[in-house]
Amino acid sequence: MKIVVIGGTGLIGSKLVKNLRERGHDVLAAAPNTGVNTITREGLAGAMDGAEIVVDVANAPVWEDKAVLEFFETSGRNLLAAEAAAGVRHHITLSIVGSERLPDNGYFRAKIAQENLIKASGIPYTILRATQFFEFVDGIAQSATVDGEIRLSPALFQPIASDDVAAALTDVALAPPVNGTVEVAGPEAVPLDELVRRFLKAKCDTRKVVPDVHARYFGAVLDDQSLTPGEKPRLGRIRFDDWLGQQAAH
Repeated sequence: MKIVVIGGTGLIGSKLVKNLRERGHDVLAAAPNTGVNTITREGLAGAMDGAEIVVDVANAPVWEDKAVLEFFETSGRNLLAAEAAAGVRHHITLSIVGSERLPDNGYFRAKIAQENLIKASGIPYTILRATQFFEFVDGIAQSATVDGEIRLSPALFQPIASDDVAAALTDVALAPPVNGTVEVAGPEAVPLDELVRRFLKAKCDTRKVVPDVHARYFGAVLDDQSLTPGEKPRLGRIRFDDWLGQQAAH
């Protein structure tokens, strides 16, 4: 079975490609650096030839509101048109838990636009929404640092290891389309400020973390429901402290 992974050379995509190949599938890691570009359409029709399943884990190269929206809308339209022409029978995309609850975040608005294109396409689909990745915690700390102090919301946060996201995508790709949304999250919910404090301690970083209910998370004010999953999500197996230990070992 031919499976195309859009964004197949990135953090999640490379893990997913490995998982699927280990299960014996013919997997194409599609990305601009392998000759497949969903914005220019270079190599796109050829990549879709004979494909039964497409998994889109491509990430926008920019974060500016207008540019990120244009990326996901253009990429989405081009990809879905190529899939329809090729008779692809299952489209899977990776999205973000809580996107509709944080409209002040331009990246989340762009992901909602991408989801809406998929729902309207007529192609059988599954949207896998994941919480934030453990790998992003360092960037969250950097974005909230002002004059050596980190101000963060104490709202609940339930991040997940990228390995667990790839495992969930693998299962979704090999299952029938649900024509709906599935959520996956880490095994524990922790206040965001506390999580970053644990991360800094593991890195021997002495910056002070200050809890602030008004602190914005990439433009949005959080509450305990903003970035946590709904009822009965799939839960990852890797705990944050265990992941931190693995990073230290490397």
